[in-house]
Amino acid sequence: MHFERKLQLATDLYQLSMGNVYLAEDKANEIAVFDMFTRRNPFNGGYTIFAGLEQVIEYIQKLKFEEEDIQLLKKNHPDFTEDFLNYLLNFKFEGQIDAIPEGTVFFPYEPILRVKAPLIQAQLIETTMLAIINHQTLIATKAARICEEAGDDPVMEFGLRRAHGTEAGYFGARAAVIGGCVGTSVVETEELLGRPSMGTMAHSYVLSFDDEKEAFEKYIQHSPSSATLLVDTYDTLDIGIPNAIEVFKKALAEDKIKGTYGIRIDSGDLAYLSAEARCMLDEAGLKDARIVASSDLDEYLIKDLRAQGAKIDSWGIGTKLITAYDWPALGGVYKLVEIDGKPRIKISNDPWKITNPGFKKISRIYGKSNDMALADLLMLDHETIDESAPLTIFHPVHTWKQREIKDFYIKELLQPIFKKGELVYDQPELESIVAHREKEMATLWPTFKRMINPHVYHVDLSQELWDLRHNLLPKGSE
Repeated sequence: MHFERKLQLATDLYQLSMGNVYLAEDKANEIAVFDMFTRRNPFNGGYTIFAGLEQVIEYIQKLKFEEEDIQLLKKNHPDFTEDFLNYLLNFKFEGQIDAIPEGTVFFPYEPILRVKAPLIQAQLIETTMLAIINHQTLIATKAARICEEAGDDPVMEFGLRRAHGTEAGYFGARAAVIGGCVGTSVVETEELLGRPSMGTMAHSYVLSFDDEKEAFEKYIQHSPSSATLLVDTYDTLDIGIPNAIEVFKKALAEDKIKGTYGIRIDSGDLAYLSAEARCMLDEAGLKDARIVASSDLDEYLIKDLRAQGAKIDSWGIGTKLITAYDWPALGGVYKLVEIDGKPRIKISNDPWKITNPGFKKISRIYGKSNDMALADLLMLDHETIDESAPLTIFHPVHTWKQREIKDFYIKELLQPIFKKGELVYDQPELESIVAHREKEMATLWPTFKRMINPHVYHVDLSQELWDLRHNLLPKGSE
């Protein structure tokens, strides 16, 4: 059966069920404010990288229900009124969306995306936006962690076959590049990313020939600009690398190699094998031959291999990047914080689930002398900060923990994306997003980027927001 994706229906049923009630009870046009945020940094890390905004913009711009969608809903959901179905048929998002730019570093409880719109509209778009941003942000953060441990070594994303479907592989590749990967093996992304895909060869290619050396020769003959040979099909040190050396020397002498060249090792003791391979290649006069490593790598293995002195020039990362292997879901949420100008707060028996009320913004505080990020302050939207005077911030729970900051400047992170349903954001090209992420990471002290037990970045509340929160809380709830 032919099936075409319909993002207008890529939502949870309860979004539609609530919309049906809002319309029937004359609540549909109450102006609501929702915050999207996370409660934890993924991977027990010290930061998160925002990604997926471009796809959210595309979703909002194209959001429209067709007659066949209405007939499907009418058939399957008899509780939906004719008024509600007609509303959907004529649906157009008319609200305001603000968000932090893609590639921005953020931290728990910060509103990374803020919606102010008629309640029925703000509710309807929740699930799809969360699905897009939760996925890409998770992968971008995993990629950033991996690339941080790889240092200056290039990291390539090779995970499509292990992704949770081809769509996850496609957009995961985009997120991986935002997070720092130099490229991806996914050919489908070439238009999306504006750059060529990357790759080497599989063991099946080598096995398809009777002789490994012949396989190498034919590959270089037909792929002279990307001559990377997989050397661990039979025996890496005794067969694969000697064959590669012989083929490389002949091809170089005949000027048949037109770009970079090298070997890939996909199994075994990568620290030992890469060190031996480097010696063998150098002794053969192939000092510019690169060594690529793959084999279920992640940031922990890369850190360990580099500590062991592995001679690896670039890294191919598959399963553990594209699936965010050790942290399967970001856990981003979307919570109502204001309705018709009245602040709302979600109370919970779990203190970490209590929300921050009101129409808020994020102000990032930087040191004037070094442009390093010092702390973030969550504030109500109308608040301002006097940058000429010392600023005292305090822990939002343990309020006796205070800090005075001097010689600083402020940057507000949320930017207008949609106003009155119209796009007002100048969408950056991918290269600009990558450059922004690099600049963002450079503003973080190394202690926040540590892979294990990073320092906790300070995200505090303004006095006015703290007062609002506590006035809305029942006594003794915090």
